[in-house]
Amino acid sequence: MEILDKLKILTEAAKYDVCASTGCTPQNWGVKGLGNVTRMGICHSFTPDGRCVSLFKVLLTNQCVNDCLYCVNRKSNDKPRTCFGERELADLFLEFYKRNYVEGLFLTSGILRNSEETMERMIKVVKILRFEYNFTGYIHLKVLPGVGQELIEQGAKLANRMSINIECPSGPKLALISPEKRLKEDLISPMLIMKKIINQDKRKIPAGQTTQMVVGAAGESDQEIMTTSTWLYQKVNLRRVYYSAFVPVNQDCKLPVKEPVPLKRENRLYQADWLLRRYGFSLKELPFDQSGNLPMDLDPKMAWALANLDKFPIEINKAPFSVLLRIPGLGERSARRIMSLRRQYKIKTVEELKNIGVVLKRALDFILINGRYFGGTKYLTGSKFFPIFKQSVLATGILRPEQKEEALQLSLCLEAV
Repeated sequence: MEILDKLKILTEAAKYDVCASTGCTPQNWGVKGLGNVTRMGICHSFTPDGRCVSLFKVLLTNQCVNDCLYCVNRKSNDKPRTCFGERELADLFLEFYKRNYVEGLFLTSGILRNSEETMERMIKVVKILRFEYNFTGYIHLKVLPGVGQELIEQGAKLANRMSINIECPSGPKLALISPEKRLKEDLISPMLIMKKIINQDKRKIPAGQTTQMVVGAAGESDQEIMTTSTWLYQKVNLRRVYYSAFVPVNQDCKLPVKEPVPLKRENRLYQADWLLRRYGFSLKELPFDQSGNLPMDLDPKMAWALANLDKFPIEINKAPFSVLLRIPGLGERSARRIMSLRRQYKIKTVEELKNIGVVLKRALDFILINGRYFGGTKYLTGSKFFPIFKQSVLATGILRPEQKEEALQLSLCLEAV
């Protein structure tokens, strides 16, 4: 088969594997070579569903001994099959890199005869790039299910980032969509090995390890997904969990879910994940409904705020950083800017917050600016919690008794809506 035909088949087959940032600490390979792992100069491309891809993402082979029901490369699929030779793939990547088509390599694969043999071939590709072609740039190397410690350690010496896809939040759910895989032995065990390697030597896998879940393929709830993600962050020290909305790519699909999962659900999971990792939220605080799913009509932070109106409004000039992060419309950057400005003077106007980068249409309902309330929009008035919030605002001790004008404006504003 011609190399361009292989390229078309094996890049198309890799598109459902999610990858992202290439940012990591540059490594010294003892030679002056090719490759740039700085954050600038990365060549971006976009998949049809909007994902940004900055790497040459390819499979070594799309042949596979497994029959995962969600996967386009499952062995029972009637698809053209092919495989790159190790040097053939290394040469192809280097040619793309020299032409500035790509910044780095994301290498994954189906399983030819067994995981160990296929993983050895993937590692050989990376060795050719590192030691023969002196490529010092970014490489993300996928770990195949069930691979032992020796091969993982070899990969850890060569790759900037490694990952293994967990796909499902529990063993029973995994058995529904991938009957050949065992959650603990084949997926969690390699993660724990990578965690140990990273803890022992920070130079190995410097960009950390990640994983991916197929959202909705086994009928799991958002709560199940986020519970497993929280455990992985705490116990395995994952850098990121990526979420990929299920797309039915097999005509004879026997999965409990037949329709594509909305991309909005994927987006809500990323938002919830961000709240857990960066904004100080706990799993119990996420606004799951009775079925264990996140609301589709509101982002999780807004939904949490509407369910906890007794904690608002928050005085923007007094709240600590951790509290500012919980205000809808405020991100890390705007919260840090507010903390910095408060060292010099009090914020007094809505325009000042706008210049800082606060999303006013989300934030104004939940804040006081120097003792004054400027809110009363659709988010609150349409909420069943609004009467409680109204009473809370009017009774708040933040407004001093002598601030009669501000209290009157606050009362009139709330009565009007």
